[in-house]
Amino acid sequence: MHPIVIIGSGMAGYTVAREFRKLSPEQELVMICGDDAVNYAKPTLSNAFAGNKAPEQIALGDANKMATQLNMRIEAETWVKEIHAEAHEIVLEKNGETITQPYSKLVLAVGANPIRLAISGDGSDDIHVVNSLIDYRNFRENLAQRKDKRVVILGAGLIGCEFANDLLHSEYDITVIDLAPQPLGRLLPSHVADLFKNNLEQAGIKFVLSTTVEKITKINDGEDYAVTLANGQTLIADIVLSAIGLQPNTALAKSAGIQTSRGVITNTLLETNQADIYAVGDCAEVNGTLLPYVMPIMQQARALAKTLSGQNTAVHYPAMPVAVKTPAAPLTVLPAPLDIDVTWEMEDFEDGMLAKAVDAEGTLRGFVLLGATAAKQRLTLTKLVPDLIPAQN
Repeated sequence: MHPIVIIGSGMAGYTVAREFRKLSPEQELVMICGDDAVNYAKPTLSNAFAGNKAPEQIALGDANKMATQLNMRIEAETWVKEIHAEAHEIVLEKNGETITQPYSKLVLAVGANPIRLAISGDGSDDIHVVNSLIDYRNFRENLAQRKDKRVVILGAGLIGCEFANDLLHSEYDITVIDLAPQPLGRLLPSHVADLFKNNLEQAGIKFVLSTTVEKITKINDGEDYAVTLANGQTLIADIVLSAIGLQPNTALAKSAGIQTSRGVITNTLLETNQADIYAVGDCAEVNGTLLPYVMPIMQQARALAKTLSGQNTAVHYPAMPVAVKTPAAPLTVLPAPLDIDVTWEMEDFEDGMLAKAVDAEGTLRGFVLLGATAAKQRLTLTKLVPDLIPAQN
């Protein structure tokens, strides 16, 4: 029997391998990835300063350790060039050599890539993105070499705000830029967003909203950058970090005739339209839903591990709140489904507020908790929200 092959060594890939090994200790398992296959928790990257963690402390295990721990073969620094779905094989490139690898089942855990803005100027190539531990190591090394600690962050979404809050711990001068008129524009009603922004501003983070970056130019012999905004403002920065969102990696799937939309399309068994090919993690669009968060990945991995071991199991999405790592403004968000019209009901507290997203029938479909008082209601409210994908018997 050919091995089960996992493409990708991120949280999704490793979690599937770990959950599968609990059920099937001996079935041959192979992981293919384009980088060094170091195992780490990606969410750690945006609060490593607060946790006093250097990049080398974030790694949980290198490829050799993980291969031994999970009894699988890991092919690091290896690129998947093609998937031949009917033949059940993939074509790999490693060290300049082309290799054909057959599979019995194939798992796409290929993640998502940072969206990059088209920005002019001779400094635009120096913009950092942090989508991996390797990226993060480069970012931290560059930060350490900068004398004035001025950081401009492009994007006031979840990751941008988390990095901004984290860098404050090391007394960096932080400015966050976003085209939207508020931070976390897709997650928060404006009333909550205003209070969230005020809390972060009081902590020392500066926001420049409703505008975008047009040009980044090297100045002072390349020591600094002039960041020119569409509103005519210019900021001086030592380093620029882009955190404007992620786009699922769909190119490999598309080239193999696998259906894609925003992500790789799957049903609740995480099956694609090609036999014995599955998708999990940030690349997977399950029943029309993309959820690039930790809890959905865990739900997917547990279900898929059972399916791969012969027990077909549909993924179950209960209500899964997301804790935003911004201690200066503690925030928990359970986004309402995009296809449902909701009205917001607000309740103010001394240290924050609670916002409930209620549908036309009066059913709670999502919520936002800002501050410690509101946070106490997390469990109670979560139980009231219907499952996004119900459990199947």
